[in-house]
Amino acid sequence: MKTMVSGLVLSLMAGVAGSLPAGAQSGSPPVKGMASTVGLYVYPKNSQSASQQLTDESQCYTSAKTQTGYDPNATTTAAAPKKDDTKTKDDHDMAKGAARGAIISGATGGDAAAGARRGAIIGGIKEKRKDKQATEQAQKQADTAKTTTTPQPLDNFKRSMSACLDARGYSVK
Repeated sequence: MKTMVSGLVLSLMAGVAGSLPAGAQSGSPPVKGMASTVGLYVYPKNSQSASQQLTDESQCYTSAKTQTGYDPNATTTAAAPKKDDTKTKDDHDMAKGAARGAIISGATGGDAAAGARRGAIIGGIKEKRKDKQATEQAQKQADTAKTTTTPQPLDNFKRSMSACLDARGYSVK
């Protein structure tokens, strides 16, 4: 009798376990594949297995990379910015202004030192204006680049990968 009850309990447990969805039985987390690295959420529509989903995501990732020419996982290093020694540059401009001021004052019979001081100040002011104009121009170019209507490479990549996965029977968000 005891063995009969044990057998009945085991068969009931097996029946209940068999009726649960596959995800509920194992308690495994959702599949995280190549799509999750670019911020896409992929759900199988046709009961594809986890390994099939990983395979499809990998193939669609490669396809999107080929189509767009962009690889979100590629690491690129920018060239080191050129070191700009502004103190030396400013000193040079002030020295040029001072030399001009001294020459002009000396040639006209005035005090060369006072002319040098005025020239240095004027040379410094001129350089500050040039720097400000260059900065404003660079900012305008950066703003223009931001407002262009062309989509970013990552957006193109995501659209390509989404289309591929959608064609293979997945819901992509």
